[in-house]
Amino acid sequence: MKPKLYFADEHDIDLSLIDSDALFILEKLHQAGFIAYLVGGSVRDLLLKKHPKDFDISTSARPEEIKSIFQRRCILIGRRFRLAHIRFGHKIIEVSTFRSGENITGDLIVHDNEWGTPEEDVLRRDFTINGLFYDSANQTVIDYVGGWEDIQQHTLRVIGEPEIRFKQDPVRMLRLVKFEARFGFNIEANTEKAIYLFKQEIVKSSQARVLEEIFRMLESGSASPFFQLLGKYGFFEILFSKLMKILHTKHGKRIFHYLSCADKIHLHKRKQLLDRSLLTSCFIFPILEYEIDKVFLKKNHVPHLGDIILMASKLIKEFLVHDFPHFPRRISSSMISILVGQYRLTPIGKRHYREKLYRHKDFNFALKFLKIRALVDEKWVDVYSNIREQSLQHIQHGPKKHHHPPPKRDLQLTSNPSQENLNDVPV
Repeated sequence: MKPKLYFADEHDIDLSLIDSDALFILEKLHQAGFIAYLVGGSVRDLLLKKHPKDFDISTSARPEEIKSIFQRRCILIGRRFRLAHIRFGHKIIEVSTFRSGENITGDLIVHDNEWGTPEEDVLRRDFTINGLFYDSANQTVIDYVGGWEDIQQHTLRVIGEPEIRFKQDPVRMLRLVKFEARFGFNIEANTEKAIYLFKQEIVKSSQARVLEEIFRMLESGSASPFFQLLGKYGFFEILFSKLMKILHTKHGKRIFHYLSCADKIHLHKRKQLLDRSLLTSCFIFPILEYEIDKVFLKKNHVPHLGDIILMASKLIKEFLVHDFPHFPRRISSSMISILVGQYRLTPIGKRHYREKLYRHKDFNFALKFLKIRALVDEKWVDVYSNIREQSLQHIQHGPKKHHHPPPKRDLQLTSNPSQENLNDVPV
C-alpha cells in the first residue's frame, strides 16, 4: 500500500509544539540508520493545533538496538509488548519497534513482539486518526489509513473491521467513546453499530485496564460528556450497575454538574490534575448529601461525624467497589477523608474546631473539593474563601484569635458559578 504524503505547507504543524527531547531521539535514530517517526496521538494533536500530552515514537530499530544507542538513558520494559523508555529527568518518552502479525481471528491479543514495517505497524493500530506518522527529517505526515481526511472531517473510524478489532481488545470501545467526548467527533456508522453489538465484550477486559481508562477520562477535562456517552452506549449499566440507577434522577444530574466543574478546573490548569480521589468523590458526594438529609435531617437529627464516616464508607463500597473489587484502597480511604471533611469544613450543627483539621494529611484534598462545591453552588464561595485564607494564615503565622475574611474578589468568583473564570481560584 502506497501512503499519502502531506508536506509542511499542507499540514502547517507548529514545530514549537514538538518536544525537543522527542526530536533529539528521532535525530539519534536517524543518524544510526533507522527509520523513526512520531506516531499516534501526538501527530493527531499537532494536526488539531493542540499541545500533545505525550510524544510516542515508532522505529525500525529493535529494542536491544534502541538500548545500545541511548544506553543508560534507556530501559526496556514489558514481555508481551516490548518497549523502550528513554528518560529525561522525570520525563519518559516511549519508543516502540514497528510491529506486524495482525490478528484477523478476533481473539484477544496475548503476544505482540513480531517486528514489521511501518505499513504493517499502522494497520494494527486502533483508529485512523491515531494511524498517522510524522517524519521530522522532512516534516512530512505519512498516511496509510485515511486518518488525515478523517481528522479534517471530524470522523472516528476503526482501522480494519470494527467487530474484529473490538473482540481483540474491547477497551478500544471505551477509547473510541473517549475521543468522541474529547474532540466532539462523530463515530462512523459501522463502527457505532459495532459498539452496540459488542459492548458486553468489555467484561472480558482486565478490570485494571478499564479502571485506568476511567481514571484518565476523569482527568481529561471531558469527564462529564464521557460518562454521559457511556450511558448512551450502554456501558454505564455494565460497568457501574448500582450507580446507573442514580444517573437518571436529580442526583445524577448533580453528579454531572460536579464532573463539569472538575472538567473546568482541568481545562484551565492542564498540568495540575486533581487527585483521583477528588474526582471519584464527585460521584459519591451528591448521594451522601441526599442520604444524610433522608436519614437524619428530615427526622430532625444532627449526624455525628462517626455516622457520616460509616455512611460514606458504605456508599463507596456500594457504588464503586461493588463493581470494581480491586478499586485502589488509597483512593477509597482518601475519599472518606474528603467526604467527611466537607462536614467538618461546613458542619450541619455545632461548629467544629478547625485548626486540627488544617494539620490533617487530607486537608488540602478536602479544601479542593470544597472549591468544586463552590463552583457548583455559589453559596459556598465565601465559605471557601474564608477557610482557605484562614488555613494559609495558620500555616504561615500560626493560629490567630481574630481574623478578618478576605474580600470576595480574592476568589475571582463571580455571582454566576457556571462562568469559566471560576477556575482562576488558586488552591
